[in-house]
Amino acid sequence: MMYFLLFYRLARPMKRKNIDRKYEIFVLFRIRTRYNGFIKEAKKTLKGILKMCKPCFVSWSGGKDSCLALYKAKEQGFAPQKLLTMFSLENDISSAHRLKESVIKAQALALGMDHVTGRARFEDYEKIFIENLIEFKKQGIGYGVFGDIDLKEHRQWEENVCRKASMTAVLPLWQRDRKDIVLEFLELGFKAKIIVVNTAQMDMRFLGQDLSVLLLKEIEAQGADVCGENGEYHTVVYDGPTFRKPVDLQFGHRIIPVGETWAQIEVDAQNR
Repeated sequence: MMYFLLFYRLARPMKRKNIDRKYEIFVLFRIRTRYNGFIKEAKKTLKGILKMCKPCFVSWSGGKDSCLALYKAKEQGFAPQKLLTMFSLENDISSAHRLKESVIKAQALALGMDHVTGRARFEDYEKIFIENLIEFKKQGIGYGVFGDIDLKEHRQWEENVCRKASMTAVLPLWQRDRKDIVLEFLELGFKAKIIVVNTAQMDMRFLGQDLSVLLLKEIEAQGADVCGENGEYHTVVYDGPTFRKPVDLQFGHRIIPVGETWAQIEVDAQNR
């Protein structure tokens, strides 16, 4: 307001010293009214923007589904603040995709996002997960994003843990066609490698291969779900539109048996 007033007084001609005082007051009133109206509209616009940007965390496995869920959540107006990955205290690898913490940290760095690690034994998994959510809630995060597609028991668990932390679960991929999901993932330009397979459902030759349309046809030919939603395979994402730079990962060539029906290759990363 001070700038408008100064401009007005400097700009008016000196010869109009006897200008009608009422007219001067009227002009200043109009300037002030328009200025206040601008401020009011600016505040209203800012409030709308803040309402659209809904702070959330992403339950991050390091694989394709959680990655696409992050992408779709952004499209829907959510504002991802943190990645949360649960690790097993027994073997110090991620509970979902058997990844080292160095890999998850490298992904978070390439995404430009904060990452939180939860560590728990199997029997304490839910308790530790909720404790992390409660901390997120204290920081103003009100939503949790998950990459599940159509497994009802998974959704029920996610909604339950979020409810206990006074948060809302968001599943951007829910009830979509499984094949459409993985095809969109590839069409968007994301890159991922298969790092774990269920040997009862898929051949070990798929380990270390990049996901592609051609590879999806080979997976289908084996009778496996093309999206791996039934646990046929797990991936690690290393590049795509949400990444600021590709993730520098090192992949081993040796196939490592895991129990009676699983096999994996080793993945590591240099965080710098």
